[in-house]
Amino acid sequence: MAPNNSVAVTIQKPDNSFLKAKSLDSSVFFDKQKVASPKQFTWVLLLKANRIFACLSWLPMAFGKRIALSDMSDEEPRNRGKLYTFIKAFLLLSIVALGVEVTAHYKNWNLNLVHQPWEVQGLVHWSYVAWLSFRVDYIAPVAIFLSKFCIVLFLIQSLDRLVLCLGCFWIKFKKVKPTIEPDAYDVEDPFSFPMVLLQIPMCNEREVYEQSIAAACQMDWPRDRLLIQVLDDSDDIVLQNLIQDEISAWSQKGINIIYRHRLIRTGYKAGNLNSAMGCEYVKDYEFVAIFDADFTPNPDFLKLTVPHFKGNPELGLVQARWSFVNKDENLLTRLQNINLCFHFEVEQQVNGIFLNFFGFNGTAGVWRIKALEESGGWLERTTVEDMDIAVRAHLNGWKFIFLNDVEALCELPESYETYKKQQHRWHSGPMQLFRLCLPAILTSKISIFKKANLIFLFFLLRKLILPFYSFTLFCIILPLTMFIPEAELPLWVICYVPIFMSFLNILPSPKSFPFLVPYLLFENTMSVTKFSAMVSGLFQLGSSYEWVVTKKTGRSSESDLIALAEKETSHDEKILRRNSESGLELLSKLKEQEVAGPPKKKKNGIYRKELALALLLLTASARSFLSAHGVHFYFLLFQGLSFLVVGLDLIGEQIS
Repeated sequence: MAPNNSVAVTIQKPDNSFLKAKSLDSSVFFDKQKVASPKQFTWVLLLKANRIFACLSWLPMAFGKRIALSDMSDEEPRNRGKLYTFIKAFLLLSIVALGVEVTAHYKNWNLNLVHQPWEVQGLVHWSYVAWLSFRVDYIAPVAIFLSKFCIVLFLIQSLDRLVLCLGCFWIKFKKVKPTIEPDAYDVEDPFSFPMVLLQIPMCNEREVYEQSIAAACQMDWPRDRLLIQVLDDSDDIVLQNLIQDEISAWSQKGINIIYRHRLIRTGYKAGNLNSAMGCEYVKDYEFVAIFDADFTPNPDFLKLTVPHFKGNPELGLVQARWSFVNKDENLLTRLQNINLCFHFEVEQQVNGIFLNFFGFNGTAGVWRIKALEESGGWLERTTVEDMDIAVRAHLNGWKFIFLNDVEALCELPESYETYKKQQHRWHSGPMQLFRLCLPAILTSKISIFKKANLIFLFFLLRKLILPFYSFTLFCIILPLTMFIPEAELPLWVICYVPIFMSFLNILPSPKSFPFLVPYLLFENTMSVTKFSAMVSGLFQLGSSYEWVVTKKTGRSSESDLIALAEKETSHDEKILRRNSESGLELLSKLKEQEVAGPPKKKKNGIYRKELALALLLLTASARSFLSAHGVHFYFLLFQGLSFLVVGLDLIGEQIS
């Protein structure tokens, strides 16, 4: 049981006298200038040991309570499939092997000391000697081969990342970046500006629809040259009315904004965008800007992006980078910020400068509508429609530009459950797309170099090999080698190179250097999710076609607060406008929801695969401790604790 609130602790002496410890001023804690007697020192140690054991006895109770209060139904059945069964079997074998090794350690069994059969001490000792012989002859060669294979993949991927970083350093040193003509469009002549269509696809985005619509309506672009489409796939009638109400308010201010709602939500985001592009009036527009519902771009976004198309007829896409309003919200958002800063500043920028190609990020970008149409438009065949259209446009000869100095504000997932579902979609979709696009890549008219880049770097190395070796090498082979010392991994594989690569990843976000070690551990922890998603996408399993809208919290930025202040000035006008039949109907529905009571709080999840891997790594760390491996022990220990924290959903937003 957990210790009570009372703090008096008593320990009985052999002579039945009592030592009472009530505060730090007790006589037990002797003055520094006095010489402590051996009895006093002994009783102080006993008192502290008592407190430590009391805390340790409380930990199992807290752990059990944590599991009892958690929702194990958060994981879908697919997450308890073949991979989970494999991990459990591996864990069971590891526990058995650890028991055997502990027994051998304390009985001082050593194969090198056994020269003659009669030196074997009993049946158990004979079994252990036979296992060592079998391990050396049959298991060790396979483990060595697998470890060397994964190390080669690890080095190739590390070299690719190093080359990207060198390319980024060269760009910074030479100050290379896309430029536009200073007078691309005549400010005094609105007709010199091209026609731009701005789309905001959304689905049940109650928390963020107002700020995204407000940011789009405040774009610094001639009003008669801009049309805003709010593409609402929400299935909540109350929310639909709220969004239409918001659009009506901006429409009365002279903004060209329309509301579109599909009765049949097929194809998810791709189907939504494709339906909107089928409108008759789209033929009058030259460019289309796309923003997800949680994005709030600055008013000058279009003036910083659209001019790049002028005088560049081969340019099909201009992509801006993301910035995050909640990057410092918790440890999970900080670690995500490290990854995405590297993605934009290094991967996207280097590929944009040297190859004129990168994966479209799905939002905060401007497309030439002609490029979309010639590339086949939005297709519903994968869950990464943004990458799909980018690859097809690249195969048709269109070029891309990435603007690292143009940012669009958005938010990061704050809970592990939301982040895990997002990462599953991001890592299963590319493998679906690779299967579908490979014939088109091989038969396309682009150069052999571009084909090789697409197949080997863009898809295989960065989308398949990276999650494969991360999970296999650090979560399977490393703990396996603790029980097969003949295949032990060198220190530079588990320590020096990973720390150096993590250091390179953190360079684009220098304020995150204190999180170097947590970042390294968390990336290995996420490898099980990414590996599972990659396999489901590659072999077209059912989970690879799931689309879960990323949960938003509606964090406000400075621009959002300014927009809110402007909206408050027209508060009276909104009250009069909302006193309509639809407004009264909406009010009655909201009251009905209040009568029904507050929604039931959702509990934090328990993730079985992560917990199983935590136990596996901790078991391997115990085996490493017996062999006094040092760095291997500490790595396995902290990596196991990292899996334990994630498995208990103790990272990110705490839901309950």
